[in-house]
Amino acid sequence: MFLQLAHTKLEVFKESQLLALECYRITKLFPAEEKFALTQQIRRAAISVHLNIAEGCSRKSEPERKRYYEIARGSVIEIDTAIGIAYKLDYCSLEFIQPLGQNIIKTFKILSGMISR
Repeated sequence: MFLQLAHTKLEVFKESQLLALECYRITKLFPAEEKFALTQQIRRAAISVHLNIAEGCSRKSEPERKRYYEIARGSVIEIDTAIGIAYKLDYCSLEFIQPLGQNIIKTFKILSGMISR
């Protein structure tokens, strides 16, 4: 936030921030009994995506950077899976989670491209 390093200008960093914000917005409406279960899991995974991208960008070696991007991509998959469970439990409608779904896909694709280079 204060450092304004190069990674803060990357599309993947901006997209992962939107992903985290959208996850918080959606989980805010989950049932109270999910506060320490599904809600927390989704939020932690969303923050993990954003933080691992930031940390990966700070690494000097390419293999090390890619490892952080792989961890971030794994967290994207975790979010997608958990949102699928929330949807099956009728915590949210498909229309409500559609923006998040688009964000998940975009973040996953960008990270996959960064890993495969």
